[in-house]
Amino acid sequence: MELSNYFYRTLIYSEVKGQVHVYEKLPPHSLIPLDPWLGRVIQLADGQHTLQELIDYVASQYQGDIPENYLKTIGSVIERLIESEAIVLSETPHTLPYHLAMPKEHQDPAMTERSIKGTA
Repeated sequence: MELSNYFYRTLIYSEVKGQVHVYEKLPPHSLIPLDPWLGRVIQLADGQHTLQELIDYVASQYQGDIPENYLKTIGSVIERLIESEAIVLSETPHTLPYHLAMPKEHQDPAMTERSIKGTA
């Protein structure tokens, strides 16, 4: 995995009471709750930051007391999200469409529909 790659989400997500969920791509578009590690990466997957920036940022949240298995854990999280196609890697920054740029509850429904259809 090239840490200089940018990463971005491919799923609409939601933040409900501190819990991150993603919506399935195919109908019925069920809401899937994510564990905290997966949810945090989805939240940060804006296409404007590299994997190295993600790793550094999350490590900084531990305020110097980084768990021994941190790199293995975050690497596993990233791999799982790539394998499930919830995030994609890019060699260059990627601008997200409206419907992926923010949590669903912050979106205007009409703009979301146009974005999904590609007419926004």
